[in-house]
Amino acid sequence: MSILQQELILPNGSRLSNRIAKSAMSENASNKKHEPTPTLINAYKIWAQGGAGLLITGNIMIDSKALGEPRNVIVEDDKNFDLLKAWADTVKGTETHLWAQINHPGRQAMEQINSELLAPSAVPLKVGGRKNATKKIPKALLENEIEEIIEAFGNTAFILKKAGFTGVQIHGAHGYLVSQFLSPYTNIREDKWGGTIENRSRFVIEVYRNIRKKVGEKFPIGIKLNSADFQKGGFTEEESMEVVKMLSKEGIDLIEISGGTYEAPAMMGKRQESTSKREAYFMEYIEKARKITETPLMLTGGFRTASVMQDAVTSNQVDIIGIARPFVLFPNIANDLFTGKQTDFTSHIKKTGVKALDGAMNIIWYEAQIKRLGKGKKPNPNLNPWLVFLRYAWLIVAKKLF
Repeated sequence: MSILQQELILPNGSRLSNRIAKSAMSENASNKKHEPTPTLINAYKIWAQGGAGLLITGNIMIDSKALGEPRNVIVEDDKNFDLLKAWADTVKGTETHLWAQINHPGRQAMEQINSELLAPSAVPLKVGGRKNATKKIPKALLENEIEEIIEAFGNTAFILKKAGFTGVQIHGAHGYLVSQFLSPYTNIREDKWGGTIENRSRFVIEVYRNIRKKVGEKFPIGIKLNSADFQKGGFTEEESMEVVKMLSKEGIDLIEISGGTYEAPAMMGKRQESTSKREAYFMEYIEKARKITETPLMLTGGFRTASVMQDAVTSNQVDIIGIARPFVLFPNIANDLFTGKQTDFTSHIKKTGVKALDGAMNIIWYEAQIKRLGKGKKPNPNLNPWLVFLRYAWLIVAKKLF
């Protein structure tokens, strides 16, 4: 038996049947009411048969007034409970866990679909060299608004638990609200929520505590955490290590490591030269993290071959191998790894040749493939990126996306 097939016992006693996890990806597959669609649910039915120990959903919004993307699923009350239950039921009869990633976008949201942008501080978003990527300047959260958001995280987690999801993951990376609180670049507050790393960590710690209070000790809670922002004046590796220590002390069940923001997108593969020589983007960081925590660590980014995955777990640096985009093109990836049917899952997305568009292709091309899966079609590695882009542009122009 491969080491990748060995079970993992989480700190709260929950068991993952093996070491392969589907990491969260942008799915953008709700309907206009922000409900899970049959297409989205069917995609998870396929992934549930793929043999992974853990599937983590794309980010679910905790507040209808704060959307990261136009077709995010929103869970803030019980009104879509039957659809949530159908989604959770996709793993029934398997040994696969299904965790819901829950998120608040903060300032990193589409201003076209949000009446206001909320953030720790009024620091505008900069993307693609533009000084202000949004016309709206983020509004610095008031104390009572911070408390309301903390409560909303716990409320959403409780609803998802009732619906049958087997865990939740807090999205604390990639420049969203939790990440914004952690970073001195986006958090310039002078109250108890800003300043020192202890104060900037207060928000994520309180979010964790609120969720834990509502879901109980036996329900797994994980977090996706940045190793660093890769921005001048931002969240550093040393600060990230301090947050790992704090969350481990609190009793969190799984820490997934990623990195970057949409201003400095290391998670898209733009990484330091020293790291780019290695298949797993953030292995250097996780080797250091292993020395300071016994909490299970999950690493996502760059894993493509069975040998590298096995070495990462055998070396005791990584407990869970996180795989994202290959799950879209190879939905049976875990079973194929375990049987040896396939050992290399390298793929190359088709490019338009237009730099400004190809950055977006890293997201919308894979979203299109997820929708193919959900409609009963096979993934198409040769899917024309121009067709994907033109369809997406048409949906925007025709106002069918918002």
